[in-house]
Amino acid sequence: MQAVRLFQGYLWHPREAPLDPKALLPEEVEGARLLLDEVPPPVPFFEDGTPTAGQRFYQLTLLALSEAPPEALKPLAERVAEVLKPLLEGLPQGVGWLLLEDLRPL
Repeated sequence: MQAVRLFQGYLWHPREAPLDPKALLPEEVEGARLLLDEVPPPVPFFEDGTPTAGQRFYQLTLLALSEAPPEALKPLAERVAEVLKPLLEGLPQGVGWLLLEDLRPL
């Protein structure tokens, strides 16, 4: 049995916003565990030049335990994405996110 990352990315919101992202997202999606860990901003500026220092960042990881090779988990990743996308798009105003498919063992 191995842990396989299905998705990896970030979630962020203004530092002064009283927001607990763990309360807004489920711990599990289609059997995949959703982990949120607060991290320092991964880059000093957003693409538009806005400093990231005023934001709280969380590393967002979705992982599954499986005996199958990572590439065999593509159908699971697709199901997870279908469930997770509306949840992320429904987050409060000011919350940003970036999530990319990963499919690599941890």
